[in-house]
Amino acid sequence: MPRFKYVALAGDDKTVKGSIEAGTAVGVRTALEERELRVVSVKERRGILQLEITRKKVPRQEIMHFSRQLAAFVRAGIPILQSIQTFSRESGNKTFKRALDEISDALRRGDPLSRAVAAHGHSFPRFYVDMLKAAELTGRLDAVLDQLALYIERDLEARRRIRSALAYPGIIGVMSLATIGILTVFVLPRFQVFFKSLNATLPLPTRMVLAAAGFLGHWWWAIGAGAALVVGSVYSLLRTEAGRRTRDTLVLRLPAVASVVRYSIVERFCRILSSMVGAGVPLPEAMVVVSESTGNAVYERALARVREEMLEGEGIAAPITRTDLFPGVVTQMIRVGEDTGTLDQQLATAALFYEKELDYKVKKLTTYFEPAMIIFMGLVVGFVAIALVSAMYGIFRQSGSVQ
Repeated sequence: MPRFKYVALAGDDKTVKGSIEAGTAVGVRTALEERELRVVSVKERRGILQLEITRKKVPRQEIMHFSRQLAAFVRAGIPILQSIQTFSRESGNKTFKRALDEISDALRRGDPLSRAVAAHGHSFPRFYVDMLKAAELTGRLDAVLDQLALYIERDLEARRRIRSALAYPGIIGVMSLATIGILTVFVLPRFQVFFKSLNATLPLPTRMVLAAAGFLGHWWWAIGAGAALVVGSVYSLLRTEAGRRTRDTLVLRLPAVASVVRYSIVERFCRILSSMVGAGVPLPEAMVVVSESTGNAVYERALARVREEMLEGEGIAAPITRTDLFPGVVTQMIRVGEDTGTLDQQLATAALFYEKELDYKVKKLTTYFEPAMIIFMGLVVGFVAIALVSAMYGIFRQSGSVQ
């Protein structure tokens, strides 16, 4: 049985941490709530052997194609076990093929599809498993699989657009660093030898550039070691709950970047919650999955409180509004959906709106980032060029005055 790490709050808001064995993360939350603890986060704790085995993740494209084809097989009346075996034989991904073979074995033993899939959390997202459970109860497996395939496809498309928008600024950034490196390692040391042989008095900009190049040339190992130490320390800090919360809080306060992060979280929240509600997943269980899918400790903590207030009978719209983390448009649409029984439709509409807004925000951010990188690169190269030209001009003037 897997072991889960948890962080919870006691009645006096004291943080409680620990680990517990359970079949699923939902079981852990239920056990903690029975102890009157408010759950903040629950994550599976993997051993070294498990990490080694499950280190490779299955591409989302594989899961999307699998869901779409399995839905077609189910509609055609083909048994699920035969369908999964067919897809396993055709899959080119070894990790996914191994997972499908183990799922087939579990189905032969009589396990339901959702339980067989839940044993492979490294391959299938958490919301995927919960939606399969709801589909088995409602008998809408083919429709839910189509819904899962559509969500994954839209998620992949959104990620693709973001990567495409950031590709050009990234190339400019790499070229800027490469240019600075070439100037420092190859160009400036030769000029330094040349200027030293002339015993000329160099201008201040030239002395600054040559001093910086000499420092980098002599102490590159110390700079590299220091950078590695800083990166390692930051990485270790971010693995702690406090470090992760601090990082996520700072990210939500960064100018320009904060709006992109918020829109990304809101879009993912609306999309997943819409899919799960439409599939018939109970709202409290759906909120557990959605809070973990945000990837932000601030939102996770806030949505955990929302779930507690929902269980106390307050509904979802009012607690969501009180978090002050969601735009007014989203809270209004959630309220309308809650009052009219069309929550999944309202959330789907909100997700589509914020998907477009996120695309616009990313493009706007890159329009600021591209000229900033170009200006930075121009300033660095221009300063070096001016330093060298002024030094050459000064040397010629000194040699002319000597004659």
